[in-house]
This record gives sequence, C-alpha cells and structure tokens, in this order.
Amino acid sequence: MSIQLDTIKNSKILIGLYHYKAHHLVFWFVYHYMWWAIGIGSAKEAAYNIFFSPYNVKFLFYFIFQAAAVYFNLYYLIPKFLEKRKYFTYLSFFSLTILITVLIITAGYFVAAYVSDTTLTELFGEQTFVSLLKSGPLSSTLASMTLAMSIKLTKKWIKSQQQQQLLEKEKIETELKFLKSQFNPHFLFNTINSIFVLIHKNPDMASESLASFSDLMRYQLYECNEAKIPLEKEIDYLHNFINLGKLRLDQTVKVTTSIKDQMYGDWSIAPFILMPFVENAFKHVSQGIDQKNWIDIKLHNTENEIIFEITNSINSYDNYTTEDLMKNNGIGLKNVQRRLDLIYKDQYDLDTKNTKELYRIALKLKLNSHSVSSEDVITSMATLQS
Repeated sequence: MSIQLDTIKNSKILIGLYHYKAHHLVFWFVYHYMWWAIGIGSAKEAAYNIFFSPYNVKFLFYFIFQAAAVYFNLYYLIPKFLEKRKYFTYLSFFSLTILITVLIITAGYFVAAYVSDTTLTELFGEQTFVSLLKSGPLSSTLASMTLAMSIKLTKKWIKSQQQQQLLEKEKIETELKFLKSQFNPHFLFNTINSIFVLIHKNPDMASESLASFSDLMRYQLYECNEAKIPLEKEIDYLHNFINLGKLRLDQTVKVTTSIKDQMYGDWSIAPFILMPFVENAFKHVSQGIDQKNWIDIKLHNTENEIIFEITNSINSYDNYTTEDLMKNNGIGLKNVQRRLDLIYKDQYDLDTKNTKELYRIALKLKLNSHSVSSEDVITSMATLQS
C-alpha cells in the first residue's frame, strides 16, 4: 500500500492533484455558480438549479472536467512542454485537451437528460450535439483555461519579483560588508602611521593618541556592527577622531568645532558616514607658516535632518580641484559616497566647494529613529534598487 502511495506522489502527471487544496474546489464552485447566476439572471434560481434540479448533472460535468483540464494544463503540459519551449507540441496537446473537455461536457447534457428520465429537447430546448458543443462548453472551457493561466502567470511573476528583490537585498548587503571591510584597513593604516610619527616627535602626545586610538578601535570593533547606530555614538566617535587628528597637526593649524549636544535625540545613522570627511580635512589642511591654517567643523540639525559642514584651508600654491581632492583621498571618500548611495538614496545632499583658499564639504542627511532594525534597512535599500 505504501509503495502505491509513493508512486502516486512521485507521478509527474498527478503532481497537481497531490498538491490540490480544498480552497481550489471552493473557488471553482463559486466561479461556475457566478456564471450560472449571470446567465440565468437570478442567483436564487441558479442555486436551485445546481442543488435541486436535473441541471445539477450538467453543473457537475462543467465543474469536474473543466477543473481537471485546467490542472492538467498547469501541472503537466506547461512544465513538460511550454517551459521547455516545445511550443508546437504544447499547442497541440493544449488544443486536444480543450477538445476532449468540450466533448465530455457536451455529453454531460445527454447524461443529464438520461438521469432525469426526459429528452434533451424537453430539458434544454431544440439542440443538436454540434450546437451544444459550440455554445456553452467551448466558450466556458476557453474562459476557465485562460483565467487559470492568467492566475498562474501572475503568481509566477510575483514570485519572480520577490526573488529579484531578495537577490538585490543580498547583493547590497554583500557590497556594504565589502565596503566596511575595505574601510577598516584604510582607517588603521592612516591612524597607526600618525602615531608612529608622533612617537618620534612627541612621546607624550603619542601616549594620548594611543588612548584615543584605543577608544576608536573599541567603537569600530564592538559597537558599530549594526546597519545603523544611535547618532550619539557616532558623534562621540567623531570627537575622539578629531582629538586624535589634532595631535598629529602642528601648532599653526587651528581646529574649531561646533556640535550641538541637544541634537542627539533618538536618531540613528550608518556608522563611519561622517568620519571620512573629517579625515579628508585633516589630510589636506594647509600647514604653511606664511598663511592662516584652519579646520572648521559644524554639525547641527533641523526637524528631520542633520547638516554636517567641514571646511579647511588649503595651501595657496596648490592648484587642487575638487576632483583632485576627492581622488587623492583614495578609498575614504569614494567609499562613503557609495555607502550614501546605497543606504540614503534620495535622502541626502552632498555639496563641495573649492577655491584657492579653502575646501568645503556640506552634507545634508535625513535620519530615522535608531529603533529601525537592520533587516528593515536592507529591505528598504533593495526596494530602492529595484
């Protein structure tokens, strides 16, 4: 007995019936009942004919054999022929299926007359086999097959779209992980190189910088593995980085900061979004003895966004363009621009200004509450990419 059941389950022909659901029966019953109600013009009379009149045999032939034809097409003909691009073979079997179904349903009219012990003319009027075949059975079967194929194709398209979104989500998540893994060595290299220089110039400053560097590493390794973190943590990190950056500059460079403490709130931000702009300023700030050397860092907020502005002096004899400054910064700014595109698409504005005396970057960024989950962030990014 178990062998027979396994054989049925593994049968390609009966695979549709094996997965048949009870609600499918309800659907097809309601479908045919609606057509009868529309044809008769009365829902009550249609229900009476289906349950309490000789016409119930006719209804059963429509209900059973059209459903059988539909699922034979969906679960056997389409996978075996249409999906394998055997179009002629599929059309041949599809047409044959419709023809056989129409013939069986037409025969059902005669069966209904026989079961009710009456004649075909008395039950259905003056009809021939051919006239019956061309009327209800043919048009109804074609409509049922078309409806079922439309539903199947729609479900398949929706599933395909869902899979595409999942692939986009995985692609974005992978790229973000790559960008972060690319950024970490870049940050380590620059910071360790600065401390190495300070060890020879000023051991006391080197000791202070190591303490700041330790805090930065703790933040980087343990506190910012989520897609988004509280803005307060990012700002604390920014303060540490600025203090570390000050130690590597000489006394001719003046660094001023204006960061409002009341702006923290419950906002969240992607980690390491702000730092590359600060690093760029410390890297390219002028340090000439015959000019003013300065870095100005401002961070404030409006109702639903933060505005981050960082400006630094540049050497008057350097003819840097904006493209040069962006390019010379290597991985850092390219990295953060790509992350902004992925995470904050259509939610940020990045503006740069370059003159003979200064270089300015202004970032406007819309933020969300840090209760937003990592999953929601990645899902929203996939939607934007699609």
